[in-house]
Amino acid sequence: MLDQFRPGPQIPILPGAPRDGLCTDCGVSRLGDGRACGRACQFIAPDYPTLEARAHGRNANPDTDEAFFGVIHSMLRARLTNPAPGAQWTGITTSLAARLLEHGLVDAVLTVLPDPADRWKPLPAIITNPADMAKARGMRMGWAPTLALLEPARAAGHKRLAMIGIPCQTYALRALETELGLDALYIIGTPCSDNTTTENFHTFLNLLDKAPGTISYLEFRADFRVELRFDDGRKPRLIPFLQLPISQLPPDFFPMTCKTCVDYTNRLADITVGYMGGDGDQWIIARNARGAELLSLLTPQLTTAQLADSGTRFGAVKGFMENTARAAGGLPVRRMPDWLRPLVSILQRRFGPKGLEFARARVEMKAVETILHLRRTHPARMKNMIPAHVWGLAARYGLTPTTDETRPPRP
Repeated sequence: MLDQFRPGPQIPILPGAPRDGLCTDCGVSRLGDGRACGRACQFIAPDYPTLEARAHGRNANPDTDEAFFGVIHSMLRARLTNPAPGAQWTGITTSLAARLLEHGLVDAVLTVLPDPADRWKPLPAIITNPADMAKARGMRMGWAPTLALLEPARAAGHKRLAMIGIPCQTYALRALETELGLDALYIIGTPCSDNTTTENFHTFLNLLDKAPGTISYLEFRADFRVELRFDDGRKPRLIPFLQLPISQLPPDFFPMTCKTCVDYTNRLADITVGYMGGDGDQWIIARNARGAELLSLLTPQLTTAQLADSGTRFGAVKGFMENTARAAGGLPVRRMPDWLRPLVSILQRRFGPKGLEFARARVEMKAVETILHLRRTHPARMKNMIPAHVWGLAARYGLTPTTDETRPPRP
């Protein structure tokens, strides 16, 4: 029986600030331990093999799709049979967290809510009542120092935690996990590659619609289109990727951290829930026994389907690489004439990579982007920042490391 008298979400005032340089403000820099960033940051010297083996009991098999997506215990395409109101897709991510609370497997969930002053701005919060997970539905855009919640959560006596987080947050939490003294930890991960500030995101919204304040929903879909929904009664709009106003955005719209992220699919989460391989539904990867246990709590409410896998990614990734190199550090440029873009958009949807092949394409694009941008801006960091699995993905496109760009294997 749920405790109907539990307090609502706790929204602590978080101290500190992000660090200078490559920092996504995951929250670790705001903790009392000033040296924690050196141990936890994926932008310093990530050790995915060690943390992957610790979290999942083994490393990814480079000869299978695990080379792209990380360790896979099970993988499926799914949606909630009864979609949750206000969800970005159907509500799987927040429903998983609610099940953990309902079954008493965790005391609290670390996540983000919409800021009362700006529905697109993330507001880190500690949730202890399953019903309050509904308040966390939907997409946020901007920095969210979610891991700074660790200290107030532990101060409140919460020893069994779950977190809904993006890859840089997940990496840091895994790196610090053994130091936290927790009795249980579940990580529900979402894929991520391109974040920006909330202020920059509003600039983007202003370019998309004459009434940006009425946009209530934005999603980059696997059919090469962006979907917009509105709260003023208008019908949803679908905008092909090739017709987005990318050229009107400033070159630093996406920060260098996101351009050099080495983990799109949240490889260290117990379970990853995203859109890339879902082909219109959600794509779920349970990575270990905890992830499988968590998924089983929601399985009766899911409608599942066979994973799609069609098309060829090589041309799309190759073109992306050439555009990224040509942009010289800014956003990938579009040199296609305006009259041709609608036709190419139709061809993309009809013949482009779909399902798992679309997901492989996006992961390879991130690998390529990381290498090109680090070579231009932070070449000395490459030997420490780029894991071997990223080099493996980029090799197909002629990107291989020089002697100075790799570090000796760990003993």
